Amino acid sequence: MQPEDLVGHELRQAAQDGRDAREIEERWYAAGGAPAPDRAGASEPPAPPRLRELAGQLLDELALLESPLAADEPTGPAEIMAACPHWPGPPEAAATVGRDRLHAAWLGRAAGCLLGKPVEKLPLTGIRALARAAGNWPLATWFTEHGVPPELLAAHPWNRRSAPTSLAENIDGMPEDDDLNYPLLTLLLLQRHGRTFTTADLARLWLDELPAGRTFTAERIAYGNLLAGVEPPETARFRNPFREWIGAQIRADVHGWTHPGDPAGAAAQAHRDAVLTHTANGVYGAMFTAAALAVAAGGESDVHGCLAAGLRVVPPHSRYARAVRLGIETARAEGEFDAVVDRLHAAYDSTHHWVHVLPNAALLAAALTHADGDFTRSIGCAVSGGWDTDSNGATAGSLAGLLAGTPTALPDQWTAPLKNRLATSVPGFDRTGFDTLAALTHQEALRP
Repeated sequence: MQPEDLVGHELRQAAQDGRDAREIEERWYAAGGAPAPDRAGASEPPAPPRLRELAGQLLDELALLESPLAADEPTGPAEIMAACPHWPGPPEAAATVGRDRLHAAWLGRAAGCLLGKPVEKLPLTGIRALARAAGNWPLATWFTEHGVPPELLAAHPWNRRSAPTSLAENIDGMPEDDDLNYPLLTLLLLQRHGRTFTTADLARLWLDELPAGRTFTAERIAYGNLLAGVEPPETARFRNPFREWIGAQIRADVHGWTHPGDPAGAAAQAHRDAVLTHTANGVYGAMFTAAALAVAAGGESDVHGCLAAGLRVVPPHSRYARAVRLGIETARAEGEFDAVVDRLHAAYDSTHHWVHVLPNAALLAAALTHADGDFTRSIGCAVSGGWDTDSNGATAGSLAGLLAGTPTALPDQWTAPLKNRLATSVPGFDRTGFDTLAALTHQEALRP
């Protein structure tokens, strides 16, 4: 949240949006400003007061620059619907989703997230080297230190916070992760406010139940904005260079799970959630994911139909839609998934942060397309492609779990180490079993 770090991220976002920020950029670097940290959350040491004050001023100036892409990438719900020529209509008949399918979705989300945790923030070369050294490539089981040379571990250290709980030799239940905290919060939101919740309801829930230290990027900025008295949806825009990153996409699952066969309803609900923290492509990530999961929850489509349904709620000329189409087309064109990943990294590495929604959307769509519904390949491909490994693994696992239909259809190697238990700081849910979460989610899916 240091203003001096946010400027670099906003300058990068401006370049992606086609906003001319050259004069502001020159002033920033002439004053001694630095680019945003590449992988760390904050630079050290903090900037002196003079530079920090300038950073705030420049952030406000950057916000006034108009994007030439705005017409193709609206954020308002009516404008999004108007931009989508194939927006899905209401379901012809009410669909239902069973507890077993929801149980498999919760387990799949947890397993995919846990697989990606130890290599989060690592470059693609490091992920491949660590897995190959352990004889685990293509990625088909948990990461491990066994058999990995010490010099390789020194060159590519595991994620510091996750390694003690997410390697094959130490997994003992599902450790805490924001990719699981947010579905729990969505469940709380529906329990308290039902399907008619507002974005303000979500904001109050976060302030009541979500520890600030468990938020990151766009969510942390929006949280700080709330504390400063900024009202949603301005919370997503005010000095928030992360508004098109992946955060809203990882919050969308329960909206999809509780709208079986109703992608439009799921997308609309996910939109009200997403605009607390995100705009445009960041919001589309939530809507796409919710719609795809809603179709999977209905049990009447394969993975390719789910991805197609997700695209129907995204403006077709947006960068998000192009990213998903690129992922799908590349997966269909290449026989080896490593080649798919190489092409996607060539397209995005030089322009986008590893947590930005666009490269991760392309990778997620490619992984799911390539895996063709297979659970192990779905989460393995999503994680092996790098970038936001735990988030992509979680969403891929959620969709593949729904399509599998039952917990017993998921390989035991992925579900047994979870021990039907997850850790969380969300009140009331610590050490809750995934079977219990499935039952609670099922209640919300049945609610009118």
